[in-house]
Amino acid sequence: MNDDLEMRLGRVKLLALDLDGVLTDGGLWYGNHGDEIKRFDIHDGFGVVLLGRGGIPTVIVSGKKSRVNERRAKELGVAGLYQNVTRKDVVVEKILKRLKLSWENVCFVGDDVIDLPVMKRAGVAVAVSDAVGEVLKAAHYVTHNRGGHGAVREV
Repeated sequence: MNDDLEMRLGRVKLLALDLDGVLTDGGLWYGNHGDEIKRFDIHDGFGVVLLGRGGIPTVIVSGKKSRVNERRAKELGVAGLYQNVTRKDVVVEKILKRLKLSWENVCFVGDDVIDLPVMKRAGVAVAVSDAVGEVLKAAHYVTHNRGGHGAVREV
């Protein structure tokens, strides 16, 4: 870890996560009865719980809406779940105002181009290792683990 990243991490007071491709591997399974199935990594979830116990809340900002997302967010006890979001930077800005924080206090983890506006403003921008190229280039840190396979726990 370089000195710049260590300094940035020291300012973090909020973890903001994309969901699909970060907390999951990005795959979606659909059943014959309209149900949607996603795979979540238990280690990622416990990492979110531990971070919360340490005083740093987590919010999830997802471009997709799903009851599965709601269930997982509730299980993890996240501070907020925002779904069906097309402008994640606008949502995160509102969260920051409510919490009286600034962009330098945000660590955001993403994987796709919809995450770039937040990543470009976040104090710590993290890309999961299997993120798209533009996101990898915008990151202060790239995880060793893939999305849905321990990347969030690594963060």
